Amino acid sequence: MRMLKWVCVLAAIAIVLSIVAIFAWKSNADTHYFDGYATTEPVSFRLESDEMRGAYYHVLFSIDGPCGPIPSALALPPDASRPAPCVVFLHGINQGRHFLNAIAPPFIEAGFAMATFDQLMCGSRVLKEPDIWDSAMAFRQRPALTVAETRRLVDYLQTRPDIDASRIYLLGASYGAIVGATAAAGDSRIQAMGLVYGGGSLPLLLDSQAAHHELGIWNYPARMLTAWLMKPADPILSIARIAPRPLFFQNGLDDSLIPTKAAEALFAAAQAPKSQRWYAGDHIGLDPKMFNQVVGDAVAWLKSIDSARHTP
Repeated sequence: MRMLKWVCVLAAIAIVLSIVAIFAWKSNADTHYFDGYATTEPVSFRLESDEMRGAYYHVLFSIDGPCGPIPSALALPPDASRPAPCVVFLHGINQGRHFLNAIAPPFIEAGFAMATFDQLMCGSRVLKEPDIWDSAMAFRQRPALTVAETRRLVDYLQTRPDIDASRIYLLGASYGAIVGATAAAGDSRIQAMGLVYGGGSLPLLLDSQAAHHELGIWNYPARMLTAWLMKPADPILSIARIAPRPLFFQNGLDDSLIPTKAAEALFAAAQAPKSQRWYAGDHIGLDPKMFNQVVGDAVAWLKSIDSARHTP
């Protein structure tokens, strides 16, 4: 019995020490979560292809980032007589740089260039046969890496003579809106941001209809664990720092992926100037009939912001 007692005591001590070690690791990792971006590194560029695609010039390329090459894409207006304003587009959680083909034309028609890249776990950067641990670590790393790579793409765009370096804007859709708010908060070169169907406050954000349907009774513990693991990536912590640069929020009234309360929380945390527009229906990716209206409103808002800042 005495030996059993000591075994139990030692097991309890081991458990406590493990918990302390996990929390110490988490605290240190959170402190350095956004340390991946280095402004002193030169920008390297590797061309993959360039061609005219209807009404715009399409370039596939890669640049070096904090974790290797960043596969990127750029759409340029055909009129190269003067540098164009540029929209950096952050795609949704399961998209990639090739989504540029679907979203760029209205922006090109309005006179904007548009650039994007494959985020970690997407497009050409899909994990090859990952286990649960690899997937979890990549999921935690992805927001920080996306922020660093967004800033790296801005570095590159500012080297191009056909891009007006003083007129760079950010547009994030769904996951891209959530992560993009943090990217814009940390980089004053981004002059304004549109958040298309995004939200904030991770406990609220993860409490979606889709999550309840997928996880059932495991929704609450999974939500709390994910919110704890991803806490430094919560845009509600940083979005106020975007001010006084303009923000435009677009959200769905019946969004099954981004709860209304999460959209309202992120808007409330932002500082003026800001505006918000609500649309009937589900998440934009699940409600294709709203796509043209939402994109059209985003283009119109960016045109008004750009016109106010720039006199030809």
